[in-house]
Amino acid sequence: MPSLIEDYALIGNCASAALVGRDGSIDWMSLPRFDSDAFFASLLGNQENGRWLIGPTDQTAKATRQYRQGTLVLETRFETATGVVVLTDCMGRRRDHADVVRLVRCESGSVEMRIDLVIRFGYGLVVPWARRLGDDRLTMVAGPDRLTFTSPIPFTGKDMHTVAAFTVRAGEELPFSLEWAPSYLPIPASVDVKSVIEEASTAWAEWSGKHSFAVDAEWADLVLRSAITLKALTHFETGGIVAAPTTSLPEQLGGGRNWDYRYCWLRDATLTLYALMSSGFVDEAVAWRDWLVRAIAGTPDQMQIMYGIAGERRLSEFELPWLEGYEGSKPVRVGNAASDQLQLDVFGEVLDAMYQARRMGMGYDEFGWSIERALVDHLDTIWQQPDDGIWEIRGERQQFTHSKVMAWVAFDRAIRSVEEFELDHADVDRWRRTRDAIREQVLDKGYNAELGHFTQSYGSKHLDASLLLLTLVGFLPASDERMIRTVEAIEKTLLRDGFVLRYDTDSNVDGLTGHEGAFLPCSFWLVDNYTLMGRSDEAHALFKRLVGLCNDVGLLSEEYDVEAKRQVGNFPQAFTHVGLINSAHNLWRDVGPAQHRAESMEMTAAAE
Repeated sequence: MPSLIEDYALIGNCASAALVGRDGSIDWMSLPRFDSDAFFASLLGNQENGRWLIGPTDQTAKATRQYRQGTLVLETRFETATGVVVLTDCMGRRRDHADVVRLVRCESGSVEMRIDLVIRFGYGLVVPWARRLGDDRLTMVAGPDRLTFTSPIPFTGKDMHTVAAFTVRAGEELPFSLEWAPSYLPIPASVDVKSVIEEASTAWAEWSGKHSFAVDAEWADLVLRSAITLKALTHFETGGIVAAPTTSLPEQLGGGRNWDYRYCWLRDATLTLYALMSSGFVDEAVAWRDWLVRAIAGTPDQMQIMYGIAGERRLSEFELPWLEGYEGSKPVRVGNAASDQLQLDVFGEVLDAMYQARRMGMGYDEFGWSIERALVDHLDTIWQQPDDGIWEIRGERQQFTHSKVMAWVAFDRAIRSVEEFELDHADVDRWRRTRDAIREQVLDKGYNAELGHFTQSYGSKHLDASLLLLTLVGFLPASDERMIRTVEAIEKTLLRDGFVLRYDTDSNVDGLTGHEGAFLPCSFWLVDNYTLMGRSDEAHALFKRLVGLCNDVGLLSEEYDVEAKRQVGNFPQAFTHVGLINSAHNLWRDVGPAQHRAESMEMTAAAE
């Protein structure tokens, strides 16, 4: 049985990633990319679906973990009755190759250890053909993939597992590695494990040194850890940022709300840009902006809500019936059918991201601006249509209030780009008329005067946490009575133990069965609303509770089950860590992302 979701730590090489349990077992991993077929898939099944365990034979050993400061190099310390051993894990990258390295070092006494290596290509299904390369190496091949295991100690095969037992004594170090390469290339040379660890440590520390964020000392390490996590989920060549390195970790334990998050969402564009730029990581922000422009290039009516890591469009969804799912949560899905949905809000996210990039000094991009103009002109023809909404519902399309607000954002940012940066345009007067028409419609149909708050969709009485974004995008100021009452209604209706649900699943708006946990990014949006409303004490208190959910190495998933007191959903979740970074900036900077992004509220209020 896999560990608790929050009992995993992340290692990666900015092309792929792996999850390592407290027990020293790597239970999820795919190479060479985040979205490649996993060959360690016990996270979603059992040990026979692939894992790599290195740990003490003493099952009662005490395990504590930490990352080397400012890095993604993980150190797990096992204390047993006979001694103490430290397991160091990280990943490296070579041309056409990737390396997973593990170093066992005994600090004191002696510790009996064991290895259990189970390779199953094709998401835990395909047993590879294995052969020895001398006494210390084993190569395993299936189709296009090859993994080569290098060990300083004798190992043997047992029931399609590669196993070993050994004793390590004070002062001894034992290096282990697993090298991936395409099966049609020569077998790669083994790596120097200690050199890979030191090179990775140095590179990560140098990158972390760019972090330019003065935050309350109590939370500084968690903010940096969130930035490192965001970097770890960024592909080093394409600049694309995946939502999470996992698929099908459930939003409800034992339920069917299980989705593949190893893709790049446009929904997260502006907030991700803020998190990177305001933290000093300009190169990554530019790479993300450039990925965005390349991905959406094409006819405007074909823009998707998400893309593959390099901008791929076909993300066909299918199920893996041989995997039992995390704690029985079926089905396990690969691909994401939501990529074919209509979500009007992504137009606003793209236009806002490009506008904010200009405000933050990224410079003019003629190619990008031509695409933006085409998107706005297309949106002018479809903005009145119902859509699938920010939450990718699989029920009937609705006239979602948030979707309409983000359509307003698209026109607003296009107009402001023309006015503030003197960009050429086709018909800015028409854009203004449409912007004003959308605003008038939202205030008329998205606001329920009888209830005294905005609603999830036109004519609905239900609430939605996406309404918290109305102040953050500048549609209305936080001081507006309608927003004050909307926040109050969300507090009364959507809070669970102080954390925010996306919406009430009992309404059946999403067309799915079951429920889900509190959505952590939405909870950070509530922090930001408190900050804008001057409710400083409540903002700090909620932020403290949210970061208190971080696991022992500072990682958060997408959601939190308030009844089970457990993290749920894909892990670690980029959007959650983006929310943590931006809320910290909002709390400890004179002008944080929320204030900066919402500046258009002054123009809007003046126009009323």
